[in-house]
Amino acid sequence: MSGDAPLTGVVAGAGYFSQFHFDAWARIPQVRISAVCDPDRERAAAVAGRFGVANVYTDVEAMLAAERPDFIDLVTPPSTHLELMETAGRHGVDVLCQKPLAPTFGEAVALVRAAEAAGVRLMAHENFRFQPWHGELRRLIGEGAVGRLFSIHARTRMGDGWGDDAYLARQPYFRTMPRLLVFETGVHFIDLFRHLGGEIVEVYAKLRRLNPAIAGEDCALVVFTFESGAVGVWDANRYNESLAADPRLTFGQFLIEGERGALRLDEEGGLLVDPLGKAPRVHGYAFEDRAFAGDCVHRTLTHFAERMIDGAAFATDGRDYLRTLAVQEAVYASAATGAPVKPVYETD
Repeated sequence: MSGDAPLTGVVAGAGYFSQFHFDAWARIPQVRISAVCDPDRERAAAVAGRFGVANVYTDVEAMLAAERPDFIDLVTPPSTHLELMETAGRHGVDVLCQKPLAPTFGEAVALVRAAEAAGVRLMAHENFRFQPWHGELRRLIGEGAVGRLFSIHARTRMGDGWGDDAYLARQPYFRTMPRLLVFETGVHFIDLFRHLGGEIVEVYAKLRRLNPAIAGEDCALVVFTFESGAVGVWDANRYNESLAADPRLTFGQFLIEGERGALRLDEEGGLLVDPLGKAPRVHGYAFEDRAFAGDCVHRTLTHFAERMIDGAAFATDGRDYLRTLAVQEAVYASAATGAPVKPVYETD
């Protein structure tokens, strides 16, 4: 990375997913990552050596004091985010924070308020809307490919959550999470449905646990009502398998319907434009099957860097992301009560 990059950043967290962050930062010329911090110094040193990061720390406060960066990228467990946000605020450092923002909605609200009170900028690392096929769907909808929107239907099958040993190989903490599918995966789709369909005004949800070896829900059927009157459906489980070679490329299939026809996304990233009364046609667009889910981490971090430099608003700033989390809370409330629930967006 160039030594005269306009932005200097540091990263907290050297776990599994951090590799996608470091790989992406290394390909963004406007940014220089000067340090990594992790409680496990050996793990941090290994990541630093792999990606050419100069300095290693085990304490975030010490790292921020010594490095004086423009921003910190939090790739740590959700339970650490509020304290780290407050630490960054004391140092006047802007924050990119991986989802989930916090273990609870109340703590997420506190995190956003802490950023505002400190006068620092906050962006939630919500990368699904930055997956290339979703960006293309958004563009096509905006250009009127389906006309007035009727519905958005997404179907997700992960196939990694069946059997007594479910999740042990890669994400063993999934097994004990009291909230699993919606909290860990569904939040991506909630944000994506908002991105494609507009604000959500009502939710109806049925949640189930298919695998008795885990604590939380692994199956969901959620119906969203958009402010426009259109509806969205997320039909998902982590138990049954997909036929895709890589179910984690697109994380499912999409069907978007409107007054002029439909858009169809398959699990390989292929898009079809299907106008009413005409033969469907393949819609060509460029994307690279690299790193995670179409290189969406690189796209997300590029957005963050560009908005840091030009001062424009982040697409998923703290206040906006609380709207996604309010819908997530409504999903769980609806499942608990068996009735439709309107998201509560007011947090002040």
